[in-house]
This record gives sequence, C-alpha cells and structure tokens, in this order.
Amino acid sequence: MLRYLAKRFLMILPTIFVPLLLVFLLLRLSPGDPAGMMLGDQATPEQIAALRAELGLDQPIWTQFIIWLKDILTLNLGDSIFFRKPVMEVIPPYAAVTIQLAAVGLVLAIVFGVTLGTISAMKRNRPVDRAVVTSAVLGISLPEFWFALLLIFVFAVTLRWFPVAGYNPPSAGLIAFASTIFLPALALGIRQSALMTRMMRSSMLDVLNEPYITTARAQGLPESKVIGQYAMRTASIPVVTVAGLSAGYMLGGAVAIEIIFALPGLGRMLVEAVGRRDYPLVEGGVLTISLVLAVLNLAIDIVYAWLDPRIRYQ
Repeated sequence: MLRYLAKRFLMILPTIFVPLLLVFLLLRLSPGDPAGMMLGDQATPEQIAALRAELGLDQPIWTQFIIWLKDILTLNLGDSIFFRKPVMEVIPPYAAVTIQLAAVGLVLAIVFGVTLGTISAMKRNRPVDRAVVTSAVLGISLPEFWFALLLIFVFAVTLRWFPVAGYNPPSAGLIAFASTIFLPALALGIRQSALMTRMMRSSMLDVLNEPYITTARAQGLPESKVIGQYAMRTASIPVVTVAGLSAGYMLGGAVAIEIIFALPGLGRMLVEAVGRRDYPLVEGGVLTISLVLAVLNLAIDIVYAWLDPRIRYQ
C-alpha cells in the first residue's frame, strides 16, 4: 500500500508544476505592461520603470523564470500588485469560499447521484426509472449558469426561501452560512449529480446480475443488506472516479456561479487578477487550485484502492 501511495504521490507533481509553468509563460508573453496598468495613465516613464525593477519585470524572461521557480519552491509568492499585501495573506479567504462551495456541491452531487442511481437501477424500466433517466439527461445537457438563474428565480425571487446573492461565512452561524451556500452549491452540483446518477445506475445494473448477488439473495439475506452491504460498495467504484473528476471540475468551473451569486471566491478573484495583470496573485491562485486538486486526486486514489484492493497491486 505504501508503495502504491508513493507512486501516486510522484504522479501528481506534474499536475502542480505544469499549470504553473503555463501561467508563467502566458502572463509574461501576453501584451500589456502590469506596471503601467497598476500606476495608471498619469504615471511617468520613470515611475513605471522603477516599479518594473521592483517587480523584476525588467529582467530577461529566463532570469524571471529562475527567480519564479525558486520562489515557488520556497512558497515565497511575493506581494499582490493590486492589494499591496503578501499573496499568502490575500488568497486564503477567497480560497476558503471556493473550497466550501465545491465541497458542499460535491456532497450534494454524491448524495443525489448515488441515491437516484441506485433507485433507478432497482426500479428498472418502471416510471421511476424513466423519470430519473430523463432528469439525468436534462441535468447533463443544461449548463450550470442556467440552473443558477432558475434556482434564483424560483427559490430566492418567487418563494423567498434564500437570499438572491451574497455570502455568510461559517462563523456567522450554520443557518446563515447554509442559506447563502446551498443554492450556489446545488447549481454547481446538479450536472455532476446527473453524471453520477447515470454512472451509478449503469454500474448497479451490472452488479445486480453478478453471481454473488444471486447467491446472497438465494441464501435469504434481506434485500437492504444485499444492496447496501454488497452491491453498493462494488457499484460505487466508478462513481468514486467520477467524484474525483467532478471535484476538479467544480473548483475550476466555479467562476460563473461565484459571479452570479456574488460570492467572494477564488475563481472570481482570479478573473479580476488576470484583468489587472496581477502576476503574483494569478500564480498564487493557480498554485492553490493545483495543490487542492492534487490532494483530492490522491484522496480519490486511496478510496479507490480501499474499495477495490486489486488496484494496489496493479
């Protein structure tokens, strides 16, 4: 098991470094001068040159790359050009909101996906099955922002059960936090829930036809035990893979949801930082997302190996 984990850990290092390298090159090779943008139109050439020297932008790109690589390895991300504060102080509040949004969305997606997929498989070719399959197709076909606007119209504007936009941190209380995170998380998780529903249904149908399930039923075991203890564990293996991909998708695709619901998240911050050409903040944001994705992928691999021990020895 330790050898398997060490191998998986080494494999996630490129997923952290490659995105950072691409961001470094794209930011520095794209047109525009961040020093000039930061100081404004009234700045003199001398002021712009002084700021470029302070930020290291007057160095050749390979020199900038070596300095950047050393700073990344030591987690010295520098100061944000816009906020004039260390990047490591700016990012955590924004990252916390996005992680909370993605985590709640993923939990909702897994709960609905596994439950509906299992029910659909057990009620195959019945009205419940057809309704679940049709809903899953619609969930996959429609974009998250459409669901977000629909949820706002129904539950915030019409029924007034939730606020239209805004964010309350967990420190404000569970009810206050849930009231502002539930709709965005639901909008973000609906599409992934639909994918998991279809995956769980297909996997469960295959498992229910396995000989050991037939044997368990022939021995007189309760159906709840056959499904819950034997069938669901095996059928959940493909869903674990989908959940890992969904977590990455949610972290990367939360921008539209954060903008629609006015959430102060990392995705929204990154969009604004790119517009300001805030190099250190963009790189810090990408590093944060890459690290979270790497940890998630490692966790999914561990769960996958626990569900199916054969994977550890492949």
